[in-house]
Amino acid sequence: MRKKTELATSDVAYDDEEDMDEILDTREEVKASDLYLDTINRAALDFDFEKVCSVSTSNINTYGCLVCGKYFQGRGRHSYAYAHSIHDDHHVFINLETTKVYVLPDGYPVSDPSLEDISFVLAPSFNRSYAQILSSSSYPTKLSYDLASKAYLPGYVGLNNIKRNDHMNVVIHALLHVAPLRDYLLLSNFHGKESELLKRFAGLAKKVWNPRLFKSQVSPHEFLQEVNRASTGKYRLEQQGDPVEFLGWLLNHLHKDMGGTKKKNSSIIFSTFQGELRVEAQQVIARPDAGENEKPRFDIARDIKTVTSPFLFLAVDLPPPPLFQDSVEKNIIPQVSIQSVLSKYDGKTTQESVGQLRRYKCQRLPPYVISHFKRFTKNIFVEEKNPTIVTFPLRGLDFREYVDATASQPPPVYDLVANITHESVAGTTRDKENTVWKVHLRAGGAEYEKWYTIQDLIVEETRKEMIFLGESVLQIWERRC
Repeated sequence: MRKKTELATSDVAYDDEEDMDEILDTREEVKASDLYLDTINRAALDFDFEKVCSVSTSNINTYGCLVCGKYFQGRGRHSYAYAHSIHDDHHVFINLETTKVYVLPDGYPVSDPSLEDISFVLAPSFNRSYAQILSSSSYPTKLSYDLASKAYLPGYVGLNNIKRNDHMNVVIHALLHVAPLRDYLLLSNFHGKESELLKRFAGLAKKVWNPRLFKSQVSPHEFLQEVNRASTGKYRLEQQGDPVEFLGWLLNHLHKDMGGTKKKNSSIIFSTFQGELRVEAQQVIARPDAGENEKPRFDIARDIKTVTSPFLFLAVDLPPPPLFQDSVEKNIIPQVSIQSVLSKYDGKTTQESVGQLRRYKCQRLPPYVISHFKRFTKNIFVEEKNPTIVTFPLRGLDFREYVDATASQPPPVYDLVANITHESVAGTTRDKENTVWKVHLRAGGAEYEKWYTIQDLIVEETRKEMIFLGESVLQIWERRC
C-alpha cells in the first residue's frame, strides 16, 4: 500500500493528488545524481529581476531554468516548468524561494556541492565576521572575480540604469555604504511579516556586497519595481527625478517598515541619521532708526520663540552666483568652502523668511550626517541651478561650531563617506533630460583609502583631488570613533 506524504502547497502547482504520488514515488526510486548538471549555463543566469513566471506572470511558486535562465511557475505535470523541460529539453530548475534544485520532468531533487555557488548568488547570506571585514581599513586590498575573470571590489559594483533611474542608483549606493545600515541589511533574514520594500532592499544590499557574483554588476530592477508600487508611481524607472526627494521618502518609508515610531532611536534609520536642531524665531518689526542697508537682527528685548525639532538632513544654502559677469568671469565658476555655508547652523547667523528671523544650532548630531546643498530653486518660468562649487575636506570636518557643546557628546569630527554630484549641459537652469548623477564612495581607512566614482555601470577609481570639483548635492559624513 502506497505511503501517503503531505506536501506544502508551495512545492507544486497545477497537480492533482495522483500526479503528486507518482512524483513522490519517482523521488524514492531515482537518487540525485550528476545527470543533466553539465547542461547548466551560469552565464545565462540573472536573478536580479522580479521572480515572476515568463508565461503566467505570477510570482507564486516560481522556478528558474538553470539552462536558459527563464522563470516558470510550478514543477508539477501540468505546470509551465514541466512543459518547458519537455519542449526545450531543459531539465534543471531551481526554486527561487527555497533555492532547492530539481530535475524535470522526473521531478526528483538534486543535492550537489557544485550547485552551492548558484544558490549563493540567488540568496546570499553573510555572518558578522564578513561585516567586520567590510569595515576594516585594509578591505580594498582584496578583489573578487566574476565568471568572465573580471576583477571587482564587492560593494563597488555598477548598478544598471534601466531607463532613467540613475538618480535612485546613487542614493542606493550611498546608503549601502553606511556601515550600521549595511550590516543590518546584510545580516537580516526576513521571512515574516516585514514589508516587501524592506525585503527587497536587503536583497539588493546582499547582491551589491556579494564577493561571488557571476557578473560584476547588479540590476536594482526588483527593488525599484517595489519602490514604484510603494510610492504609488511617484518614483518610476522611466522618469528622471530628484535624489534628495527620493532619499527622504526612502528613509522615512524604511523607518516605518522597520517598526519605527516618532521616538528617538526607534529604528536603525533614526539611530543612524536622526539629529536634533534648535530653531530660534522672532517676528520682524521695522525700526524707524534702521539704516537703508541695515539688515534686521534679533531684538533681545522681545520674545524669541525656540523649538527643538528632529532632522534627517542638514539643508545648506549656497550663496547666489553673481548676476552680471564680464567675458573673463564667465569662465570662472564661483567657489565657497563648506565651513562658510555651514555657518547657517552656528546659532548666530540669521535668515529672514516670511516676515520672520531665524537662526539655527544643532543640539545633537547623529553618527552619520546627511548634508544637502540646495542647488535648485524654482521661479515662475524655470527651475534655476546654482553652479557654485563647494570645497570640503575628505577627512576631519569639524562640526564643533555648529553643535551645542555638551560633555555627553563625542567630538563632532566627521569623515566623508559618500558624495553625490549633478552634471548637466545647461549652465544656470535644470535640464532633467540631460542630467547625469554620479556618486563618489570611500573604500578603506586612512592608510589604504581609495575613492571610486560610480555612474550606473561605470566604476572607476578616482583621485581625491578631483572629488570636490563636481556640483555636490548630497553628502554623507561619518563621525570618527
